[in-house]
Amino acid sequence: QVQVTESGGGLVQAGDSLRLNCTPSRFTFHRANMGWFRRAPGEEREAVKAVACISPNGAINYYEDSVKGRFTISRDNIKKTLYLQMNNQKTEDTGIYHCAGTRGLGPNTCVADYAWGQGTQVTVSS
Repeated sequence: QVQVTESGGGLVQAGDSLRLNCTPSRFTFHRANMGWFRRAPGEEREAVKAVACISPNGAINYYEDSVKGRFTISRDNIKKTLYLQMNNQKTEDTGIYHCAGTRGLGPNTCVADYAWGQGTQVTVSS
């Protein structure tokens, strides 16, 4: 069963911007902590690191250090959509981006817990 669908990825040059979208289904989105995660090809799901997390009402955000000041996570609970605005992209941002429900919002709790999707590819060239 597909529980989330990610979209918006593409191939861009360093310094460019993208906005990723995640549309969840079949769970209570407005009550869920949500996060974005970046996976390398062949990387096991258990090793995937968080990029950003957001509280159910959008009031509290967490960002991994390498994306602070460049990425913004947001959500629209009416549209049931999660966003990741990616500005001033770097080659290190390349990867497959997934969204998922998370346990919490800190460095140890912004962890994919459920509703992992197929992901959307982001490739940043120099």
